Amino acid sequence: MALMPRGYKIAFLILAVAVVIGLVSLRSLRTRVKRLGQQTQTSDVQARRAVLAVVSTPTDAPVTATIFWAAGADKIAPVQVQLPLSADPAQRARQVLLALIANPPAPDQRTLPADTEILGFYVLPDGTAVADFSDALASETPSGILSEQIAVDSIVQTLAANIPSLRRLKILIHGQEAATLAGHVDLTGFFDLNAASPAPASGAISSSTNTTPNPAALPAAH
Repeated sequence: MALMPRGYKIAFLILAVAVVIGLVSLRSLRTRVKRLGQQTQTSDVQARRAVLAVVSTPTDAPVTATIFWAAGADKIAPVQVQLPLSADPAQRARQVLLALIANPPAPDQRTLPADTEILGFYVLPDGTAVADFSDALASETPSGILSEQIAVDSIVQTLAANIPSLRRLKILIHGQEAATLAGHVDLTGFFDLNAASPAPASGAISSSTNTTPNPAALPAAH
């Protein structure tokens, strides 16, 4: 049996070492990718929590707020919680809606998708409120008349219970009017809040964001 030439032996040894190094490097790369994925997921969760964190304002005071969460498969019910709430109607509305999204007492009491963000909340001089939600409200709410109605009712009744100066509500999705929430509940009109309450005196629009709402996206107040 012929012996393998010395040059071949050296080449084979180098190749074997290279394969071992490659395997080790591949394993290390997989570990790094896994860690990076975990870090990205953690960052996403932290960012979501930051978005959903209740906004604080200088006029905040401890208040017993009434939040409407799911109470069974076909209804919602009020739950009283202690929250620091602003005296400003737009900020106060944003705060209670954030609580509605972020802090259901139990997972089965959730009415709005956890990824829902409030892009803006505006109050017009006549008491009309305009709530601008992210796409997640429409895309992640289960399609169906019951689930959509519960989602809308929880928003409407939570606002009505905590901000008596609001008279009606317009819901926008990402700054635009939507025909329905997820295929069933009509969003083209207004939802009554405290229709019998007197309209505020004329004044500037109250807004919970630093930007002015797009006039084209807002309904004309009548």
